[in-house]
Amino acid sequence: MGRVGTDQDLASERGVSCTGDLPAPSDPDLVERATVARKKLGSRAMVLGHHYQRDEVIAFADITGDSFKLAQAAAENPDAEFIFFCGVHFMAESADILTTATQKVSLPDLAAGCSMADMATATQVNDCWKALEKLGVAARTIPITYMNSSAAIKAFTGKNGGAVCTSSNAPRALKWAFEKGEKVLFLPDQHLGRNTAVIELGISLDECVLWNPWKPNGGLTDSQILNAKMILWRGHCSVHGRFSTENISDIRSRVAGVNILVHPECKHEVVTASDFVGSTEFIIKTVEAAPIGSKWAIGTELNLVSRLAKAHPDKEILFLDKTVCYCSTMNRIDLPHLVWAMEALVDGRLVNQISVEAEVAKHARVALERMLALP
Repeated sequence: MGRVGTDQDLASERGVSCTGDLPAPSDPDLVERATVARKKLGSRAMVLGHHYQRDEVIAFADITGDSFKLAQAAAENPDAEFIFFCGVHFMAESADILTTATQKVSLPDLAAGCSMADMATATQVNDCWKALEKLGVAARTIPITYMNSSAAIKAFTGKNGGAVCTSSNAPRALKWAFEKGEKVLFLPDQHLGRNTAVIELGISLDECVLWNPWKPNGGLTDSQILNAKMILWRGHCSVHGRFSTENISDIRSRVAGVNILVHPECKHEVVTASDFVGSTEFIIKTVEAAPIGSKWAIGTELNLVSRLAKAHPDKEILFLDKTVCYCSTMNRIDLPHLVWAMEALVDGRLVNQISVEAEVAKHARVALERMLALP
């Protein structure tokens, strides 16, 4: 198997975010400027907003959703000539891959990355695959990569018979993978992989091993790899990894009858100690359907939890951790950046275009389309 790409310095790859004057956050005309620019662009442009974005950005989103829903939206709207992706870099890459050659994708702030996606590089994953080939198990191993990964990792996955998944369809993706092979290499979030395998598919923890890319042979013995069903990459979400069983014990002691609702990117012990677990879309739907007066402590990104609390004042909705914690990179896209990007396009300049190299995009598209084809 050849290499799918080379590792690039993120600063060089993502370039300089703002080549013009960025509006001040204190500008009293920001909302009006955004409204005017959006109206002028009309149907030529589409704004996609991830659930973790700030309220000021979500207010101008044509479609709001998790990474799965937004990937679908990008693929299903070929008439939008320009897409402003209010999320993070890997999401904008996926949008560029799934849209037509005539469509263009802009990320309003190029510094909006994802620490989890950066935990698996093309070089590291290629080295891991070579080790599996040496053991004779690569042909029986199906790679599944979480949406939170670079285009190069998605391309590796597509090239080697695998698919992309999101937290919404991870159980179905793993079932699909085990219909095709005996083992799964799950990239790059160990917690989503472990929680889905154990809770949804009934795989034992003993059959899940952790591949550490910084250690020879992933820090594993040949026997551990041969006996494993799930080879989990040593990656995690910096936000969801903060939640602990102590958080759960504390809030249960303070709030009688509280329901604990967490995202599957949380640690396994946190998920098993919770009452409900699911994707951001699942979290939203669960709260919407909950009875009036019910109490919920939610373990996911704070922008979403705060938005749910405002939308459902008839329910008590709390952040699971006492410490305020936004996703620092997702939170970088603010209204000034969106206004700047839209006004630039009104003036005839597309800024911060995300464009995936053709060979990488070809293989990554295969993995993404396999995801979208899953029931």
